[in-house]
Amino acid sequence: QVLLIESGGGLVQPGGSLRLSCVATSRALVNYNIGWFRQPPGKPREFVAAINENGGLTHYSNSVKGRFTISRDDAQNTAYLEMNGLKAEDTALYLCAAGGRYTDFGGAYDSWGQGTQVTVSS
Repeated sequence: QVLLIESGGGLVQPGGSLRLSCVATSRALVNYNIGWFRQPPGKPREFVAAINENGGLTHYSNSVKGRFTISRDDAQNTAYLEMNGLKAEDTALYLCAAGGRYTDFGGAYDSWGQGTQVTVSS
């Protein structure tokens, strides 16, 4: 397992942007597939985006496709989620996860961060 710490959340107006970071602090992030998930208030966790271990493959949930971009910098042991065109429905606790599979299934990831809160409101 790898210890993950997210940051970059906050309060933003609709239409605004945020960049979330996920830093691996106990082991190198290289060779891990990375997923971003979110949990809206009172709702179950949902998949947002994933990037494979070499960064060559990405995929997104339909709700964020075209607005969010996942990336990674293994030299910095960091993964990112660039979020543009934010909407009220994007309000959630955002969590990153690392695992051995490139998938949108949360159960396949064995390392999780504590999350960073994103609130979209005017």
